[in-house]
Order: sequence, then structure tokens, then C-alpha cells
Amino acid sequence: PISCDCHTKPAHFATIQSKTRMDDLSKELKNFPVSVDIDVQWGEMDAAGHVSNVIYLRWFEHARVAYLDSLKYPIVMAGEEEGLPGVILASQDCKYLFPVTYPDTISLGIRVTDMQEDRFTMHCKMFSRRHNRLVAIANAVMVTYDYRRHRKAPIPERLNRGIHSLEEQPAAS
Repeated sequence: PISCDCHTKPAHFATIQSKTRMDDLSKELKNFPVSVDIDVQWGEMDAAGHVSNVIYLRWFEHARVAYLDSLKYPIVMAGEEEGLPGVILASQDCKYLFPVTYPDTISLGIRVTDMQEDRFTMHCKMFSRRHNRLVAIANAVMVTYDYRRHRKAPIPERLNRGIHSLEEQPAAS
């Protein structure tokens, strides 16, 4: 049997509730300097009928790259042509809060929450547009890395300024 609460509540109730939750989602995303939307693909689901845990990490990677791209900073060895270290993933974690299924669109908000001499922490929240809710929270430690010398390097001033500038921008209204 298929259950639906359409018969127990006025038809407009679901629309109003959905709009309120979407407004909350939009407000939540405004807390992040960079956000991206990703459509869930059918092939991302696993044998359990929901999106594989590995895919959440791929979405997180996509958000990290979008953030770094917005800084116009070369994030891999290409930066060495300019004498800049690249950025490499040192560690990551993901807390899975709700299963995602196809079809859906996932909205990710990402920001830098901590900076040290040679590393920074990126924090990401992932939201289901279909369910209007938070589905995962992820964190990653990114290290600036000298690929020629095979060792970490201090965060270049250009990257430091870019991150601070992006993080200090007022939220869009």
C-alpha cells in the first residue's frame, strides 16, 4: 500500500510546508560563501536502493573544487608553473544523516572554518531538495603541498587572501 497524507490535511498544507522548508534551506545555504547543486544520477544508487556512501564523498569533492576554483587558485601540480604549491586532501569525514534516492537534487554549501600555517579545514553541508532536509555533513583538512619536493608547504599569501576575502563577503539576500 502507498501512504499519503494528502487526504488527512488540506491540499495547500504540503505546498506551504514545502515552501517554508525551502526558504529555510535557502537561508541555510546563505551561510556559505560557495554553494553548488548536483542532480542525483540513477547509477549512483547501490544495492540497498539509495545513493552509495562513496557518492557523498564525490559530491563533497565537487564542492571543494568549486570553492577553490572560485578563488582562481591552481589546486594541483599546474600551480607549480607559477611557483605555487598545490592543495591536497589530508583527511576527510562524513556524517550521513538521511538516505538520498533518485530523483533528487543535492545542494551543497561549503566554507573554510579553520586556517593554520600549512592547512585549512573545509566544512560542507549537503541538503536534499526533494526532502528539504540536511542529508550529510562533511569536513576535510586540505594541506598546501609542494609536489616537486614531496612535502607540505606554507599556505601562500595569494591563497590566504583569497580565502579570507571569500569568507568575509556578506551573504546574498
